[in-house]
Order: sequence, then C-alpha cells, then structure tokens
Amino acid sequence: MRIENSFIPVRGVGETTERKLWEAGVTHWNEFDGTVVGETTADRIEAFIDTARDRLAADDARYFDEQFPSSERWRLYENFRERACFFDIETTGLDQYSDRVTTVSVHQGGETTTLVRGDDLTADALRAAFADADLLVTFNGARFDVPFLETSFDLSLDHPHLDLLYTCRKLGLSGGLKQVEADVGIERDRPDISGEDAVRLWREHERGRDGALETLVSYNREDAVNLRALSETVVDRLHHEVFEPVVRDGR
Repeated sequence: MRIENSFIPVRGVGETTERKLWEAGVTHWNEFDGTVVGETTADRIEAFIDTARDRLAADDARYFDEQFPSSERWRLYENFRERACFFDIETTGLDQYSDRVTTVSVHQGGETTTLVRGDDLTADALRAAFADADLLVTFNGARFDVPFLETSFDLSLDHPHLDLLYTCRKLGLSGGLKQVEADVGIERDRPDISGEDAVRLWREHERGRDGALETLVSYNREDAVNLRALSETVVDRLHHEVFEPVVRDGR
C-alpha cells in the first residue's frame, strides 16, 4: 500500500469514508471522483491531492508524517523504504538520565554500522548516521531509543518515525521484538539474548573479557537488520488486511 492509495489524511475523512471511496473504485489519487463524497469533502480531498503530489515528488516524508494519523504512518513505508534507517540501541539500564548508551546499530541501504561507546559512538557520528534518513524505523523507539539518544547526546531526532511496536499491535502482535519476530516467522542466527544479557555483556567487556563486546555487537546488529524484515512483513500484512479485501470485493 502506497501513500497515493490514501485519503485518510484529509480532514473529515476517516476509515469509513476512505473505505467508501475504495469500494467505489477510487483506490488511487488519479482515480478520485468527487461524486462519491459530499462537495465539501471532495474539495478538501482535491486540495490535499494537489499539494500531496508535489510533496511526494519532492520526497518530503516529513509532510506525510505530519498529515497521516499516527496509527496509519505504516503507509509511508512503501514510498520511503529505500531511505529508511532501521536502528536499535543497547544501554546499561532503562534510565535515560543515569544509564549509558553502549552500542548503536544502524541499518540503511543494505549496510549496517555499529557505533560503540568509548570508540566511535559520538554525537557527530550519530548525526552523520541519521543525516540521509527519510524515515526512522524502530521497535519501541518512540519511548526508549529516541529519547535515550536525545538525552545522552543532546540530539534532536525529529525525523519521520515508524515505531513498529504500534504497527504490530494493529495486527494483534504483542510482546517484545524477539517474540514478535518468532510470531511472524523471522529466524535469528544466534541464540536469543535478552536486554539483561546485553547489560551483562557490556560489564564483562569493561572487565576485559574476550569476546563479550563482539557478542554484544552481533546481537545489536541483528536487532537492527531484523527491523527491516519485520517492516516488510507487517506492512505487507496490513496491506492485505486493510486495502486488498476492499479492492477485491469492490471489483
């Protein structure tokens, strides 16, 4: 499902009105027919389409992030997936004011980079890592990863953001990242490591234990890489659940 299939950003258009449009065969901006809805709503939709076409041509993800309801931001993924930045952090605990970020893994454009505390994990390195991102993708990042980085490194990560925790909940998928991955059939290369294990591995690294940092980095990198696989899976499922049945039945 693409942004061009959507009318829900328009004031006065909710799920019922959007579904009515789809059922009438109006499944794309190019197919819009104002007779399906009232005159006022039709005028609003036409105005939105005129602006949105220009913003989409300009790859303005921020505009659509602001226009779409938060529960529907998954619809941005298909259009901006190539410049999406999937990232995950590890920390020494849960308190962004007293605990420290130990590693940050960023997966973008098929490449994965891991920044490590005491080595290359700096505010400048983080800014550079996120500089080209049209869309940030995390799991529970809105409540954890983003505020933790902003507090720890005095950053402002105000990019458009798809938090898969909430996207998964739309499909009835609950629990942490590892549980959701297992539920949708995404396999991991290494045995499961918990957040507590990540803290322990960092402490062991600080004490000089060989291999502890390598294990932590591998775990963190796999989290970031798997976010792309999870995004593909859940967005595809939502497409088939929300859009596909209406289009099929309408035809």
